[in-house]
Amino acid sequence: MKTIDFSYFIERYNADDMSDTEKQWFLKELEGNEKLRQEVALRKQTDNILNNQNVISLRNKLSAIEKKRKETEKSVPDKRKSIFIKYAAAIAVLAIIGSISLFKGKNMSSEEILNKYYKAYEPPTSQRSVQSGADADFTLALEFYNTHDYDNAAVLFNKVLEHKPNDMQTILLQGVANFEEKRYPEAKRSFRKVVDDNANLYIDQAQWYLALCYLKTNEKDKAKQLFRLIGKEEGIYKNDASKILRGLN
Repeated sequence: MKTIDFSYFIERYNADDMSDTEKQWFLKELEGNEKLRQEVALRKQTDNILNNQNVISLRNKLSAIEKKRKETEKSVPDKRKSIFIKYAAAIAVLAIIGSISLFKGKNMSSEEILNKYYKAYEPPTSQRSVQSGADADFTLALEFYNTHDYDNAAVLFNKVLEHKPNDMQTILLQGVANFEEKRYPEAKRSFRKVVDDNANLYIDQAQWYLALCYLKTNEKDKAKQLFRLIGKEEGIYKNDASKILRGLN
């Protein structure tokens, strides 16, 4: 049996460059492979160290500016010295402001964050086979969902849940459909149920959409708390959650 070389997939996963289908597959691989989880964490740590080199480089540049200023002060006449000091100070201030912009990020409103980061969940292409009853309703609901008819999709997802109340994929999809229809209380209930279940493959997605839902309903403290949690975990939305926290007003 041929062994899978995960190097390519690890890089795509850490860069958050996977499709939803690819992420679902990779997360399943992570669940049963401790060595793979360690490799993902090690490469992520390495990336963070490399990013920190940018901060070190900036500090070194500021130190060099200050050193040059002091050396020049000793050799420049008094009149020219004050002018040079002003220019050196201005350069240092601009460098510091640039570093703050680089590492803190631009403040964004809730709507700007949603416009930039929100995207309706894309269910995996391989779905359960069509049979009857709840399975047939789910297939039809998915057709409505994929054609962006979220109102009818939500109705049919609810019908599926009458027979399968603990089907977490259906609950997640129902939440996204209600989010798209601006029924935010219903959407939040769905996402919370998936998160509270704590034993399914859709927790990362449910946390992400619940945090965005909190932004939409102007519950920023709850949104920040959840984004912090997402940013600490090794999930698919880790990087985006950290970026949002840096830019959230």
